[in-house]
Amino acid sequence: MNINLLENDIKNLIQKPADEINEADQNLIYSVIKALDEGTLRVSSKNESGTWQTHSWLKEAILLYFKFAKMEKLDLGPYTYHDKIPLKKNYQDLNIRVVPPAVARFGSFMEPGVVLMPSYVNIGAYIAKGTMIDTWATVGSCAQVGSNVHVSGGVGIGGVLEPPTAQPVIIENGCFIGSRCILVEGVHVGKEAVLAANCTITASTPIIDTRNKQHINSKGFIPERSVVVPGTKEKQTPGGKIHTNCVYIIGSRKESTDKKTSLNDVLREFSLSV
Repeated sequence: MNINLLENDIKNLIQKPADEINEADQNLIYSVIKALDEGTLRVSSKNESGTWQTHSWLKEAILLYFKFAKMEKLDLGPYTYHDKIPLKKNYQDLNIRVVPPAVARFGSFMEPGVVLMPSYVNIGAYIAKGTMIDTWATVGSCAQVGSNVHVSGGVGIGGVLEPPTAQPVIIENGCFIGSRCILVEGVHVGKEAVLAANCTITASTPIIDTRNKQHINSKGFIPERSVVVPGTKEKQTPGGKIHTNCVYIIGSRKESTDKKTSLNDVLREFSLSV
């Protein structure tokens, strides 16, 4: 597979009107989506310096796929769907546990050992080994979820397809995402961080680090091994004082070879709701 050639072809095709995309073009686009489905390509990955890099042309390929894909009826036992994108298959061969009625779209990738409770995984998403996506959680388009992550019930991991250059949501290895958390707009959660239940984090959400007297305020990135809880921040408006959403870093998870013990210690020490 010549990646540079594929990238150039996709960038040329994105300029074409939908009615000019021919069968050969469609086959090319499909081959890219199939590579995403098999994990040989991924929308975002770390470069040699360890920095995450978004491959915008792969998002463009997904958008092209939507242009020509036809609506069709999909029958799955007692369930019937009507959509443009087929569903992922062959879970047994891939060593992925999928509990009905969990759904993953073609073009998403999961490594062996992933567990999908009744949940939803969208096209372009990448989920690494040993991760559990719990009941009614959603993994949005192009989201990148690392290994041995626990995504608790009802979590919403937002999808980012447009603009193609935008970073998707990234959750690094070993994180614990508490129930009903919302992570959107390209938020990046560093490895082994612990988010208590109901944290809502967007690109503009203040992330306030209370581990020192300066109370450093940042946005978009949760540092590795941070322990994070939801909160509010006072704001003055013409109508008076209000309290807007924020999250607080209240501690750090100890570095340990026993990640489960480390997590349990954090939950007890900080009395977190998860």
